[in-house]
Amino acid sequence: MEYGSHLTDRLFKFAAEVVIMLIDWKIRKETDVIRYQLSKAATSSGANYEEAQAAISRREFGVKVAISLKEMRESNFWLRIIVRIEPTNEKAKELLTESEELMKILGKINTKINKDK
Repeated sequence: MEYGSHLTDRLFKFAAEVVIMLIDWKIRKETDVIRYQLSKAATSSGANYEEAQAAISRREFGVKVAISLKEMRESNFWLRIIVRIEPTNEKAKELLTESEELMKILGKINTKINKDK
C-alpha cells in the first residue's frame, strides 16, 4: 500500500523543520500553546503516515492517512497564526507553503482510498 518514500521523506523533513523553527522562535508566554500544538501536529502527521506504511489492511491504511491529513491541516492552522503575528517570519511562510502542498497530496490519497471502497 506504500505510495512512495518521497512523501515519507517530505513529511519527515517538514516535522524536523517545524521543530527547528520552534527551537529558534523567540519564547513568549503568549505563544506557548502555538509552539506545543504545532510541534505535536507536525510530528504526528509524519508518524501516522509512517504507521500507514505498515498497515495490515486497506481500512487501517485509510484511517492512518486520514489522521495524517487531519494533523497536517492542524499544522497549517498554527503556521497561519505564526505568519499572521510575525509577517516577516520567512521560515514559517516556507513551512506554510509546504503544509499546503502536503495537505493536497494527503487529500488526494485519502480521496482515492475512499473512492475505491
